[in-house]
Amino acid sequence: MVVVAACQIPAVIGSNDHGHLVAAVREAAARGAGLVVLPELAVCGYAFRTAAEARAAAQDLDGPTVTLLRALSRELGVVLVCGFAELGADGEVYNAAVLVEDGGVRLRYRKAHLWGREPEFFRAGDRSPTVVDTAVGRVSVMICYDLEFPEWVRLAAVAGADVLAVPANWPLDPRPAGERAIEVVKAQAAAGTNRVHVVVADRCGEERGVQWIGGSLVCADTGYLLTGPATTTGTPARPTVLTAELDPVTARDKSLGPHNNALHDRRLELYDPTT
Repeated sequence: MVVVAACQIPAVIGSNDHGHLVAAVREAAARGAGLVVLPELAVCGYAFRTAAEARAAAQDLDGPTVTLLRALSRELGVVLVCGFAELGADGEVYNAAVLVEDGGVRLRYRKAHLWGREPEFFRAGDRSPTVVDTAVGRVSVMICYDLEFPEWVRLAAVAGADVLAVPANWPLDPRPAGERAIEVVKAQAAAGTNRVHVVVADRCGEERGVQWIGGSLVCADTGYLLTGPATTTGTPARPTVLTAELDPVTARDKSLGPHNNALHDRRLELYDPTT
């Protein structure tokens, strides 16, 4: 069994203040977390006005945000997954995330499915989800909107992921009274359909008129929530650290009762090979 944490923190464009990030990671580690997930673009903010503003916020893998994550992972003995604006070696700006363990970058992932105005600011990633064998199990990373594509999640499941770590910035949209955000429902569906654990770190704090769901959660491979969503309907999203205990190994059993299997039951010969 391992403890995982979803850290819901605010960010302010232009500040590059790591204070909220550090405090949340330290709290998660103090509560026994071995895997700590932070939001999409966790420090630099999201609601950019121009491509130049996004580029000014971007850092390479040797920049201050990733350097800090490496130091924290080494000091606290945790696996960290965190979103940031990456300045690639090709000169492009990416909405990216890193998985850091033992002071080293084990994985850099670039968001493949861009939402809203993101194509104005970022180049889309062009690589499928990768699975990394860590101290807390086999972890794959994807970012926010990526989680809403069943084919994308299935790729990670087929590749052997136990846990999907998902930095997110889920904007708050109108929904019927009493209903959960559809993003939360999709996260549960992704977990249950593929029999993988899902950890989503959403964000909080109004940014240039944008409000956030505050939907941070931990979902078991059954599709049922272990904790979250962090923010209840009708209340503002606030900083919080959610923790839950899960067994990564259970995600390796894809059986659905005595007769069915989430992966083996697929009729691949009937599917379009491009999907």
